[in-house]
Amino acid sequence: MQDPAQLYRFETDVDVRSAQAPTLLVALSGFMDAGHTQRLLVDHLLATLDHRVVATFDADQLLDYRGRRPAMTLESDHWTHYEDPTLALYRFVDDKGAPFLLLSGLEPDFQWERVVEAVRGLVGLLGVRTVLSMHGVPMAVPHTRPIGATYHGSSEERRSAHPSPFGTIQVPGSLATLLEYRLGEHGIDAGGLSVHVPHYLAQSDFTPAALAALQMIAGGTGLHLPDSALALGAAQTLDAVAGELANSPEAEQVVTALETQYDAFVQRRSSGLLDEQDGQMPTADELGAEFEAFLRGQFGSDQS
Repeated sequence: MQDPAQLYRFETDVDVRSAQAPTLLVALSGFMDAGHTQRLLVDHLLATLDHRVVATFDADQLLDYRGRRPAMTLESDHWTHYEDPTLALYRFVDDKGAPFLLLSGLEPDFQWERVVEAVRGLVGLLGVRTVLSMHGVPMAVPHTRPIGATYHGSSEERRSAHPSPFGTIQVPGSLATLLEYRLGEHGIDAGGLSVHVPHYLAQSDFTPAALAALQMIAGGTGLHLPDSALALGAAQTLDAVAGELANSPEAEQVVTALETQYDAFVQRRSSGLLDEQDGQMPTADELGAEFEAFLRGQFGSDQS
């Protein structure tokens, strides 16, 4: 394997010793992200906290441009903008002055193992002790109940504090999950949050999920992250959904049925009555296709 450090370069004015931070958040776009949870969270952090770019990865080595063509802007008869694809490592400072890092940008198409080794090298170089990724997953849950999340990770202590409703499953991989797996093999505390988004709102900007992710990250890392803007956005999103539901009795009936299923699940779990077949919420197939189409039409079309 070629030197993984050749995949990235530090900014010329970066002092590596002063760029250290104990926590690294990972948010790579291109994989599943129901409710655009990850994107909303990253945009919020970039808009509300002091930050700077520490290092950038070489997109030419990692991306399939023809598979995901970067956008360009044509003004009448000449090109005025090229949306340069990036994968960058940022250093943030939270509201109390504590530093943390964020690896954000497009998920690489190529050289996953080499990228993992590059990130592992950065983890050691920058004194990172905890690595945490996050994204949204569509679930058969109602938007009227608290946002939940499934935690997975290399630390048995952290896993025991976040019991999972899932058994053994096989899913398509991502660079973030491979990174978590490989870092765990080297004894590094790496994990991920899969935030539960109502599947009928999975294609829209579901800000309550981003708010929940922010609060879970803050609780798990001790970081002081501002949440007022996301809290306002979450309230506005729920108000908009409620307004649409008020005009659709059929949709309200489906939400009511989901609430009943959810409440029954929570009651059985709290009573210790779940067996292996009861370990998950009902599947999305149990919901009405008409309801899904209705809300998707109101709040956004399918997006990759």
